[in-house]
Amino acid sequence: MIDVNAYLGHFAFRQLRYNTADKLLALMDRKKIERAVVSSAAAITYRNTQAGNEEVAAEIRNHRDRLIGAAVLNPVYAGWRDDLKICHEEFGMKALRLYPRWHNYKLTSRPAIELANAAAERGMAVTIPIRAEDPRQQSWLVDIPNVDYNEIAGLIRAVPRAHFILLSGNGFLGSVLGRKDSGLGSNYSIEICRLSALVENELGALIRNLGEDRIVFGTGMPFHYPDPALVKMEVLDASAATKEKIRRGNAARIFNLPGA
Repeated sequence: MIDVNAYLGHFAFRQLRYNTADKLLALMDRKKIERAVVSSAAAITYRNTQAGNEEVAAEIRNHRDRLIGAAVLNPVYAGWRDDLKICHEEFGMKALRLYPRWHNYKLTSRPAIELANAAAERGMAVTIPIRAEDPRQQSWLVDIPNVDYNEIAGLIRAVPRAHFILLSGNGFLGSVLGRKDSGLGSNYSIEICRLSALVENELGALIRNLGEDRIVFGTGMPFHYPDPALVKMEVLDASAATKEKIRRGNAARIFNLPGA
C-alpha cells in the first residue's frame, strides 16, 4: 500500500504520536503500508514553512525508499520559488502541499496559481488537505474552516497540467468535484481517509462517478489512526483489481514509482 496522506514533526496545538521517521515506519510495518507521502505538521503553523520542509528532509534522508517528501509552501510568502527549487532538487520531494486557510490566501489567487504551475512544471503532484484536524478539536486560539470545494475546482481548471490530490475530505458528491460529467478535467484524485465505505458509501459512488483510477489510499496518520482506512478497503464492494489500484497502483502512477 502507498499512503498519500501522512505527516512528520510536531503540531502546534496537540501532541502527535508516531511523528518521527522511525516511529512512523514502525507503524507502517505493523499495518503493511509500503510507502507514505509525508509533509511537515509543524509547517502548517510555521510563519516560514521552509523550516518545516528542512526538518522533514532531514528525517527522511535515510528512508527515501519508503518516505516521499511533500513540500509545504505558502505562495504569498517571499522566496517560495527558491524554496520550491530546494525542496525538489535538493530534498527530492515529489509533491507540494497547500494550506490556503491556515496560510490566509485563496486557491484561485494569482500567487496560488503561479505556485501550482511551478510545481506542475517540475512534475510534482499538488496535494490539498481539506482540513488538518477536526474543527471540534481545534484550539480556542484558531478557527480554521475547511477548504471550499468550489475554490479547489477553480484551481483545477486554472492549472490543467497539474495533478491534484484532495486529502482528508468528504461530502464530495454534493459538489462539482464528485459529480460525473461535471466539466472538470480528470487531473485530480481523491484520497479515502474520510470517505464512507458503508451506509452512504461515498467511496463506492466516487469510484462510479470519477473512475477507479482517480481514488487513492491515505490515512492521515499520525493525526488519525490508520485502521479506519484499512477497514474501508476490506469492506469496499469492489473487485480485487480495483482495490489494488486504490491501495497502490494509482499512487505509484502519479508519483512515478517503480512498478507503476
